Amino acid sequence: MIEALQFDFMRNALVAGVLVSIACGIIGTFVAINRIVFISGGIAHAAYGGIGLGYFFRFNPVLGAVIFSLAAALGMGIVQRYTRQRADTIIGVMWAIGMAIGIILVDLAGGYKADLMSYLFGSILAVSSRDLLIMLLLDAIIVGLAVLFYKELLAISFDETFATVANVPVDAIYLTLMCTIALTVVMMMRVVGLIMTIALLTMPAAISGLFVKDMKKMMGFASILGMVFTTVGLWLSYFLNLTSGATIILVAGAAYLLSVAIQPLLRRARADRAEEAIGLKPSSLQRKADKRSRL
Repeated sequence: MIEALQFDFMRNALVAGVLVSIACGIIGTFVAINRIVFISGGIAHAAYGGIGLGYFFRFNPVLGAVIFSLAAALGMGIVQRYTRQRADTIIGVMWAIGMAIGIILVDLAGGYKADLMSYLFGSILAVSSRDLLIMLLLDAIIVGLAVLFYKELLAISFDETFATVANVPVDAIYLTLMCTIALTVVMMMRVVGLIMTIALLTMPAAISGLFVKDMKKMMGFASILGMVFTTVGLWLSYFLNLTSGATIILVAGAAYLLSVAIQPLLRRARADRAEEAIGLKPSSLQRKADKRSRL
């Protein structure tokens, strides 16, 4: 891995992984706690409409993705909060329409789109210095909003009724959360692509929630896990000549499955310690002493 760092593209990729992991750790935690994974997936796929918008009107597709994903996030958030129809159905329709608009606009734009697949499936090794500046700006906005509205976000995540009674602007805070999800989706677009964005957004937070219950620690642990997953995925993709985005997701998925698998063992170990603490079960030292006395 050390020799790979002599290349600019590898250094840029590692920095991009760190920046994306910070946003994923913070926003992914709120997504997991509020159980809005489906909405996040809808925002991610609808953002493709912005890619098509950028190609059609000949401006940066990333800017188009920002505009379109913010519009989709606000639309889905309003649907979730106010509609009397089945929200999941309407969100699914908006998800499909966004993708369809993107495909049609790309077709109408004509010409050869060399980097189109990188927006769908990610191309972290192609991240430029300008992309890093955009990611840094988006990261600053996301972290700033999370810090500024942390108490309000915490309130609506755990007890929306209490938040309403406490005069917290619940709807406005919820729509702000939707917008931060949209910005995070745009950040991850160049790393793992729009199709696999939802995985990197949710898996580090899901693993963190299995081991940590404090909200701030959960965010920090999720961010660290994201950095580990992107670094290990990059290393494997570099030496095995694999697609970086998919490799990162496979590493995260394997870690999640392993974390779920060891949960029964951890619960049993905690139960044994609790029984030892209250004297219902002899400790390991007592068992060793009893064994020596019998000998």
